[in-house]
Amino acid sequence: MLEYYWICLIGGVLFAMVTIVFGDLLGDIFGGIFDSLSMDHLDFLQPMVLVGAITIFGGSGIMLSQYTLLDPFLTASVSLMIAIAVSILVYFSYVKPMKNSENSTGFSMKDLVGKIGEVIVPIPVGGYGEVVLKVGAGNTNQIAANLDRLEIPAGTRVVVGEIKDGVLFVFRYEDKEEM
Repeated sequence: MLEYYWICLIGGVLFAMVTIVFGDLLGDIFGGIFDSLSMDHLDFLQPMVLVGAITIFGGSGIMLSQYTLLDPFLTASVSLMIAIAVSILVYFSYVKPMKNSENSTGFSMKDLVGKIGEVIVPIPVGGYGEVVLKVGAGNTNQIAANLDRLEIPAGTRVVVGEIKDGVLFVFRYEDKEEM
């Protein structure tokens, strides 16, 4: 059984070292495979929590095997309880607070396609105006032109249809309830 504990410990340490050195590269290669596993209701499936549990299981199993007189089944059971307790501690003290703090004011222009905004500077026929859009926790003002080649007065709600050369091409937003 001691060999399994060593495999868990060494595997967890190697995973941590590879993640530290190649973390961003691996994240790009696997394209967020762990993100799809950890949906909102399964946040505890984060790699840090799972691999941490395996590593703690191995380390505590080695320590309990070497320095106590517990039988192998009891050693494995106590190691499992320690691993679960430490994983819960890691999840609530690190993973969950970090997930809640992931807010960014950065955005890509292509993220604006399909967003609803409001015209703040009228858009003349064949000309440019300005729209304000809600992005994340804030707003952004962007240069806009009309896709339909019609004048759009200030205060009109619009939808971003496409983006060309940093200019948002918009059209009027028609709310189904207003019709």
